[in-house]
Amino acid sequence: MKNILVIDNYDSFTYNLVHYLEELGCQVTVKRND
Repeated sequence: MKNILVIDNYDSFTYNLVHYLEELGCQVTVKRND
């Protein structure tokens, strides 16, 4: 299992990408770009 950090720039693409990565078996952490 790979750990992946995704930076959320407040767009819908972020959660589409996270969902796809989770389907591939990755553990995804999302941090907002604040």
